Amino acid sequence: MTTTLQSTQNVIGDFRTHESDTGSPEVQVALLTNRINYLTGHFKTHPKDNHSRRGLLKMVSQRRKMLDYLKRTAYDRYLALIDRLGLRK
Repeated sequence: MTTTLQSTQNVIGDFRTHESDTGSPEVQVALLTNRINYLTGHFKTHPKDNHSRRGLLKMVSQRRKMLDYLKRTAYDRYLALIDRLGLRK
């Protein structure tokens, strides 16, 4: 089962910067992190699913690019986001 509409709306509600925000870098990175975490668990039970693994690698790369953009443009927002998401950097 992939991420449900309710969990997506919860993530958007937690990370939005204003009332009608659905596309800010914070929301996009949080949604990607949610999907990445789901797929990581999926690979524990399906280790040979290489087609989905490719999608996971693309999502990780996309998240990295968005984090780099946020780091370049708004460093304080970047630090707050990685702290809230518990990401390494």
